[in-house]
Amino acid sequence: MDDLPESSSKGTKRRRMDDSAADAATSSSLQDDLTFSDTLVALQIMRAQFPDIDKVSVQPFILKSQLYSSVKDRTQVDRELESLRRDKVLRIFKLNTGQDDYAIMFLDDYIKQCSLLSLGGKVKDSHITLLINAGVIIRQLIDPNMYWFAIPNVGTLLKGLAQGRNELISLLSRRRYKEMMLATLEKKRLRMSPLDMRFHLRDLIGSGHLRTDHTPTGLIIRVSKD
Repeated sequence: MDDLPESSSKGTKRRRMDDSAADAATSSSLQDDLTFSDTLVALQIMRAQFPDIDKVSVQPFILKSQLYSSVKDRTQVDRELESLRRDKVLRIFKLNTGQDDYAIMFLDDYIKQCSLLSLGGKVKDSHITLLINAGVIIRQLIDPNMYWFAIPNVGTLLKGLAQGRNELISLLSRRRYKEMMLATLEKKRLRMSPLDMRFHLRDLIGSGHLRTDHTPTGLIIRVSKD
């Protein structure tokens, strides 16, 4: 397990973006805050805009695909994520919803999510069992003596993530030209996912399943051609 973060390093990086994130979080349309030049700014804003979901106790997380939709230079995103990870500002988790699915959570949020990490001392088998049952760690399939950190209570959201992707793609695919104005699409609600439309749009744009085109009347979302 990694050591706890240095409060000064993490606090400085977080505080310098708080005002920008708070302002953008009040934006009425995804079109107003779809593109950023800085990975940390994008992370802060997406964290602030994480949907408020009833009966699901999970701290905000951001998908790497969502960052790819907002910061156009993917190499920059990967480089800045690695720097933030080394500085213990955030953690990155491999998800089981897709080969390239990664979730990003600010480390202070993850610590809130995983209060059991305060056990300390020598780790015993009973501790490992407790952490597995709490969803804090999972066994690796290749080597059962090795473990990955996980996000507790995230199962419901991952199911909704997969179902919401399919529902949104299906919704657009049924349109004559497989497209819809972003302003119209944002107002629709997905039946199969507790996550909101903004969350799924960023994900599918960043993963390449959807694309955006600027028109005189506004931004259009289209299903990407194979």
